Amino acid sequence: MAQATPPGATPGTEPDWVEPPAKVPKAPQGDPTRNLDTLFGALKVAPDETTAKAVENRIWAVWLASGSDTVNLLMARTKAAIDKDDHGLAIRLLDAIVEIKPDYVEGWNRRATVFFLKKDYAGALADLRQVLRREPRHFGALAGLGTIMQEIGDEKNALGAYRKALEVNPHLKGMADKVRSLGEKVEGRPI
Repeated sequence: MAQATPPGATPGTEPDWVEPPAKVPKAPQGDPTRNLDTLFGALKVAPDETTAKAVENRIWAVWLASGSDTVNLLMARTKAAIDKDDHGLAIRLLDAIVEIKPDYVEGWNRRATVFFLKKDYAGALADLRQVLRREPRHFGALAGLGTIMQEIGDEKNALGAYRKALEVNPHLKGMADKVRSLGEKVEGRPI
């Protein structure tokens, strides 16, 4: 999905909402849960940003692999609708995706993103709960949760979500700075 500037972000700055990369490698064969466990282990010990980004892209590949031609077609149409700022159509397509394949985490995550873009924070939060129930390590959903919490003025819970995202993906761009600055605001500076 083309990265639109989320509400509350300044154009030209790195958005808080973490999106999958435009191009991801092919999802690895085998058991997705086992693959993700291995990839998350590799992400935590990645020696540099380039390696971490490659591992992160492999994680996105697993999350984006629906295993359904119908869902893949609907996701492609969803992307086109989002690119045209037709959020209503995108929501209807994503509604169909989560109905067809309720365990497909990225359907819920993408719908949460569209709800966020529409400033429907209740809808976005409900879908993020579904994402995190199915995949508690979804750093994109955790970062999105933090963004929404911060938007609605709940900085303590925003900080918690950002810290969890950083714990899962220590290489998440800009997240360490966000945790540090929000931590000082919420908890004060250490003595």
